[in-house]
Order: sequence, then C-alpha cells, then structure tokens
Amino acid sequence: MVIMNYVFTSERLGFRNWLSTDIENMYAINADKKVMEFFPDTLTREQTIAFMERMQKQFAENRFCYFAVDKLENHEFIGFIGLCEQTYKAEFTPCIDIGWRISHPEWNKGFATEGAKRCLAYGFNDLNIEKIVSVAPKINTKSEHIMTKIGMTKQFEFEHPLLSNDDRLRTCVLYELRK
Repeated sequence: MVIMNYVFTSERLGFRNWLSTDIENMYAINADKKVMEFFPDTLTREQTIAFMERMQKQFAENRFCYFAVDKLENHEFIGFIGLCEQTYKAEFTPCIDIGWRISHPEWNKGFATEGAKRCLAYGFNDLNIEKIVSVAPKINTKSEHIMTKIGMTKQFEFEHPLLSNDDRLRTCVLYELRK
C-alpha cells in the first residue's frame, strides 16, 4: 500500500508537494497540445522541471503552490490544482491565483471543480487569505465555466502583459472570490 504525505485531501483527490518522480508525468501533460491549447506553446522537460522547482520553493515559503494532485483511489498523478503567487505587472497584482492543469484522460470527471473548491477552502480557512483570483484567456470557456462553478465572479477583461504578442490569447478574464 502506498502512503502519501498529503497536505490535505478532498473526496477523491490528494494534494501534495512535488516529488522528482512527478517530472515525467507532468512533462507528458505539459507536452500535450490538447491540454496546452490555451497557452502560447507546450512546455519542454526543462521548463517542466523549472516549474516544479518554483512550486516546491513557493510551498516551502507560503504553505501553498499549484499542488501535485493524485486520485486517492489509486494514487495516480493527474496534474496540478492549487494556489500560486502572481507578480507579473497588472493592476491586480501581486495576488494569489487559483489554477489547474489536468491530464486529458481525466477531463470531464469533476476533478478540477472538486479540487479547486478544496483549494479555496484551504486558502481561506487554513491560510487566512482574504482574496483569491483566477485568470484565463477569454477563449478558454472551459476554465471560465469552472471559475463560475466554484463560486467566483467575473471582475473584468484585460490585456495580459505576458501574452501581449499573442492575438489569440492576449485578452483574458479575471475572476475573484473573497473570504
């Protein structure tokens, strides 16, 4: 039997810090064009490792990150769901963002919604965060649907400074939920 050291769990998911054994699985998700449809490009193995290292550092400093997520039934890694500090230049930053990236075979099973609700509870109740936002390109209606399902409300649309050279992705939506 596998015993995982989860920071917290939801009904079907376990949320944990990143392990070196997650590299290949997360790289496969980051290299999937369907999963990365609303990003400028897929990520390399090196970019995936750098992302995981940033998340480990953020967890060590803040007790939150985009958590590695496993299905509790079999401890299978399915992607990430969690909270992340965002500091890019925008009128609403610095802020705490909630986000998710799930392997394509696990889509449409309610994992992103279930996990995001649990991460909001962790952020508000355990970490006493006052406000959590979520950002996605306007064309990513799937993520926007999850934002509404977890109780967030649309604040406005904006031109994302990190996507300014991408006509397809530049216009983003910002959703927010307060404690």
